[in-house]
Amino acid sequence: MAAYLSMGEAHRRIADYLSRVADSVSSSDGAALASLLAVSSAQAPAPLSDALSAFPDFPRLAADRYPHLSDLLPPLLRAIHSHSLRRFADAYSSFEKAANAFLQEFRNWETPWAMEAMHTVALEIRLLAEKADRELATSGKNPDKLQSAGSFLMKVFGALAVKGPKRIGALYVTCQLFKIYFRLGTVHLCRSVIRSIETARNFDFEDFPVKDKVTYMYYTGRLEVFNENFLVADQKLTYALVHCNPQYESNLRRILKFLIPVKLSIGVLPRITLMERYNLLEYADVVTSLKRGDLRLLRQALERHEDQFLKSGVYLVLEKLELQVYQRLVKKIHIIQRQKEPAKAHQIKLEVVVKALKWLEIDMDVDEVECIMACLIYKNLIKGYFAHKSKVLVLSKQDPFPKLNGKPV
Repeated sequence: MAAYLSMGEAHRRIADYLSRVADSVSSSDGAALASLLAVSSAQAPAPLSDALSAFPDFPRLAADRYPHLSDLLPPLLRAIHSHSLRRFADAYSSFEKAANAFLQEFRNWETPWAMEAMHTVALEIRLLAEKADRELATSGKNPDKLQSAGSFLMKVFGALAVKGPKRIGALYVTCQLFKIYFRLGTVHLCRSVIRSIETARNFDFEDFPVKDKVTYMYYTGRLEVFNENFLVADQKLTYALVHCNPQYESNLRRILKFLIPVKLSIGVLPRITLMERYNLLEYADVVTSLKRGDLRLLRQALERHEDQFLKSGVYLVLEKLELQVYQRLVKKIHIIQRQKEPAKAHQIKLEVVVKALKWLEIDMDVDEVECIMACLIYKNLIKGYFAHKSKVLVLSKQDPFPKLNGKPV
């Protein structure tokens, strides 16, 4: 049971909080202001929350004491109060009003002293929107707060995407937008922001903070995976991996979750120790299937982890590895045949491939196998040609199984 709080003590606590906010603004103390604006990302300020419950006239107190901040402080206090009561939709609505008021003040400040506070506002509005949408969905209402948060963050991005020192904060806001768009399934909205970052003369990518560049490369790398631009995805995700703080293993795991399928698609197989270290063993059988040419194992792995792969958006990438598995299977047949009949090692009867697949419990007839071999030749996974009458695959005597060398199939 909460201890009784007098009106006088509640008044004192609220006044103290308001004073600290006003002082941080007047002294241009961005770090102090940022901590005071953290409604949900920091530990709940219990003394203030209790005071707001005990002193319901706090909006008038804030407006009367600091009229120059009357658009910011009352809705900010309402947001803190509603959040402490777990009324997240109300908390979001109040915080959005406070955030718009803060953005207006931020635009008027000539220097970027409040950038840390602006980033806190950007983070808070996304986190509050996520909580609000979960609450709204549970009560059968339209969960539209995250979409509203995206609209607000676009206004913030516009305020930062200008010439001058404030532009250094634009990439952080961009990453918050990416998180919203990915959650909402509206990743196409990322394009306009990416275009602004990568083509506008206002920005020099290397000037941004490293942590923001890592997050940006992670999300844009994922976008390239969805678009099947695997070489670009490899570059971006590798950049994120190399520059990520090694102490944040969970972040490294998130990057590798997408980088491993990309590497597999361009013929690079990760070590089992890497998958074990970052608990990504769902890829272990996929890698083994590529080494063995075991189509059955690949299909079993895809079926076993189907939900996981679909959720992360890499299922289709992994499914396309079948062609590499077929290549490896034919290569193994070629090696065995070279040991038995060196003179005919480059001539592989399609019937032999059919039998190998049957041993793997995969039923295909000669015509189906011929189509697959034709695809392998077309994709430059095999060098050779068909002797159609005799149903024989004739391999080139020089480099019959070209390596991908970092090129996608």
